[in-house]
Amino acid sequence: MSANPLSRRTLLASLGAAGTAAAVLPGSAAARVEGHLRPAYLGSFSWTDPPGRGLDVAAHHLGTGELRPTHPVEGVPDASWLAFSPNRHVLYATNELVPDGSVTALSLRDPRNPRILNTRSSRGGGPTHLSVHPSGRFLLTANYTDGTVVVHRLRPDGGLGESTDLVRHSSERREPHAHQVLTDPSGRWVVAVDLGADAVFTYRLDPESGRLRENQRLSLAAGSGPRHLAFRPDGGHAYLVNELASTVTVLAWDAAKGTFEPGESVSTRPSGAEGENYPAEVVVTAAGDCYVTNRGDDEIAHFEVRDGGARLRLVGTTGTGGAWPRHCALDGSGRWLYVANQNSGTVTRLPRDTVTGKPHPVIEAVAAPGVAMVAL
Repeated sequence: MSANPLSRRTLLASLGAAGTAAAVLPGSAAARVEGHLRPAYLGSFSWTDPPGRGLDVAAHHLGTGELRPTHPVEGVPDASWLAFSPNRHVLYATNELVPDGSVTALSLRDPRNPRILNTRSSRGGGPTHLSVHPSGRFLLTANYTDGTVVVHRLRPDGGLGESTDLVRHSSERREPHAHQVLTDPSGRWVVAVDLGADAVFTYRLDPESGRLRENQRLSLAAGSGPRHLAFRPDGGHAYLVNELASTVTVLAWDAAKGTFEPGESVSTRPSGAEGENYPAEVVVTAAGDCYVTNRGDDEIAHFEVRDGGARLRLVGTTGTGGAWPRHCALDGSGRWLYVANQNSGTVTRLPRDTVTGKPHPVIEAVAAPGVAMVAL
């Protein structure tokens, strides 16, 4: 690893440039917006050329799938990851490249005009992912640079309270770099994926103290670089994207014990693919489809989930219509797949066959400089 932990991101972004799902809940703030247009939120980086604006509000047409950019939200720099509170009244954002790192809470009482509630330190550099505990009482943040996971208590209005815990990952292979933290479908366990440590950590979160207690450390193949995982909706399996190996590993999940058991690993690329490639995001549907973004190939890999979740088969790949697809998301209907192409500064829309799961070629591209994420 470089002496500058964030230089990996700059390197991968330059390589990509050269090589060139959440339903609206009834009664939620988003559901109360009139008509067919619903807000969507775009997070972006400031260091790109042209620079991103941090956080933008877009309009998402539920009927046509069209995405219409609208306006930026001031005061939310480098929003590389976004997450909603369980009732969707609050949006949380990482401020990844702010010195020392921070996270911001925004009220969505008026979904078209998010209002900053407050910002707090992430207690570590390079916060790259965050999620809200299903109880709505805690925010969980992964700090990439420091290899740490931090817990913040949430106020009744959704604002950020004090930090209740900070855990630091260790590694004998490379410097630890926490890249994701989320709660399993049972709501009992907190899972953190560390790219530098080549490991997935499972924790128990004390609901009163807000402190984490390690339950399992699952070590993966050296140099694989696990980045993000997504659980199958039934909770029996998860699918782990390995950024440095261009593979997806099937993990059997025991929610009673809070432990993973690794299964097969399959390539995110078709046979014969050449050149540098770094997969980033993974999405899994209840119908049995799994999608992974390939940065470098600039494609979406479509997998069929088989044998009750225990196996994956690569069905095919589809171009994203942009460069360096960092994130992707399905809309609530499952008809549209949206891709955040960081280096081309575009969000592209791919129609999706809801029967076969197959993504079709891009039919729309919306300018969004430095875009890192689409939150619907």
